[in-house]
Amino acid sequence: MSLSVALFYAFAAFTVISAAGVAFSRNIVYSAFALLGTLFGVAALYVFLGADFVAGAQFLIYIGGVLVLILFAVMLTHRIADGAVSNRAAGGPAALVAVGLVAAVLGRALFKARWPVVDVLADGPTTHAIGDGFLGRYVLPFELASFVLLAVLVGAIVVSRKELRS
Repeated sequence: MSLSVALFYAFAAFTVISAAGVAFSRNIVYSAFALLGTLFGVAALYVFLGADFVAGAQFLIYIGGVLVLILFAVMLTHRIADGAVSNRAAGGPAALVAVGLVAAVLGRALFKARWPVVDVLADGPTTHAIGDGFLGRYVLPFELASFVLLAVLVGAIVVSRKELRS
């Protein structure tokens, strides 16, 4: 096994373990820091897959922006770690069924899909293909994503504003 393949598997294992930490941690601060590890591992996997632009965007936008914002929100919220959950097992069976269904669909996709293996990737920028896709074949989903983000922004403003009593 070559060093690059071993590093790929190490980053993949690190990403999965960090994602499990996000899902199973009972402390929200620990979950946020485990999310940092997960997003970093995903960025490293993008580097190994030859998607340099996507790896840079993952690192700058998600780790540098969104995660720092989440960490500040968690740490500045008064006594967020003291929250008591009255019934932790309320959605356990339904969640187990949902996880089983998702695992079955993903397993079927994993074994039915063709996985082409390329020996050597061509060195070159990936930004041209991404820009060509966003402004060509995928222009409609790209514009629809901007409307979804706008709706989320308006919804966040509506939810967070204080009601004025007159």
